[in-house]
Amino acid sequence: MAENGGRRLRLGIAGLGRGFSVMLPTLAAHPLLDVAAATDTRPEARARFEADFGGRGYETIEALCADDSLDAIYVATPHQFHAEHTVTAARAGRHVLVEKPMALTLDECTRMIDAAGEAGVHLIVGHSHSFDAPVAETRRLIASDVYGAPRMITALNYTDFVYRPRRPEEMDRAQGGGVVFSQAAHQIDIVRLFGGGMVETVYAATGDWDPARSTDGAYSAMLRFAGGATASLAYSGYGRFDSDEFCGWIGESGRPKDPEAYGNARRALADAGTAEAEVALKASRGYGGPAGAAKPAASDGRAHEHFGLFVVSCERGDLRPLPDRVLVYGEDERKTIALPPPAVPRAEVIDELHAAIVRGIPPVHSGEWGRATLEVCLALLRSADERREVALSLQVPVADFA
Repeated sequence: MAENGGRRLRLGIAGLGRGFSVMLPTLAAHPLLDVAAATDTRPEARARFEADFGGRGYETIEALCADDSLDAIYVATPHQFHAEHTVTAARAGRHVLVEKPMALTLDECTRMIDAAGEAGVHLIVGHSHSFDAPVAETRRLIASDVYGAPRMITALNYTDFVYRPRRPEEMDRAQGGGVVFSQAAHQIDIVRLFGGGMVETVYAATGDWDPARSTDGAYSAMLRFAGGATASLAYSGYGRFDSDEFCGWIGESGRPKDPEAYGNARRALADAGTAEAEVALKASRGYGGPAGAAKPAASDGRAHEHFGLFVVSCERGDLRPLPDRVLVYGEDERKTIALPPPAVPRAEVIDELHAAIVRGIPPVHSGEWGRATLEVCLALLRSADERREVALSLQVPVADFA
């Protein structure tokens, strides 16, 4: 976490849903941040926010963005609203941190980038798990050139994504539903950082294997990078094998996971019974609901977050990030680079936002970077539909981490 003695940012939140709930430990504890205002369509969520943060709750995004006391807006509304809400914030003169995926089309991404540029504000796309400290350390090792250039990247993640309670639009590709928009954005962002950013082509297949939960529930993809590196990606959201087994049973959030809880997501969904009950179950787990996340009182000692198994095979060594360390398999030795637990989970997201706004440091996860990641996501879907390799044209190289 940055220790720069800088001024605190005043942040407004657009959307108190899942993205906000996941970021709660960061937003509540980061020393360079004041969470000052929020908007959400649910009165109960706004009331909970006002009680937790002592900030103002607004009924509309326009009212939130008109608050001149705010430095930046965190856009955490549903995927299909990212473009509209980012443009609204930028035109109001607010810097923007927008959740992944950046948007649903490349034209929307370009409109967001243009709006930020015209307003002279920063646009940062995050969080994705490419902000995670083990990923940054692996990228540092790659950039050092001690182990040579990356040649092959393997990424694998198996979760229960499909069987978590969902609103109907979360299963609809046209509205940003399914695992490609929600999950591939993480995995692709990470492998782009490892591979140098410049993906040339994508060849992929998707899976829709449960008629009762019809959506893009799995994918496999091969990415070819400029310079010759390749990356193979696999993701399944069908809730059987759990790849957290490869990470010492540390879950995506950095907390320990009980392997005996196998099948809990399927059972909870079966108990809900109807589509209406499923939506109600999701709402109950949302911020402001009876089972929703609460503002944490202090750090809970978790490890760093992660997104499954990654192995980067370089010319003279293999690198494997884990929630608490990076394993290095060199020519003559195997060593461990230990990483201290985070004082604030996902602090790197706010660090990058703060560094851009206060210190003028160009962000790694810029609008152009986010658009390039979405280009790969869209190419993955197109390749799967058309059963052919798809070439890319909007990629950008990695800006070295500070």
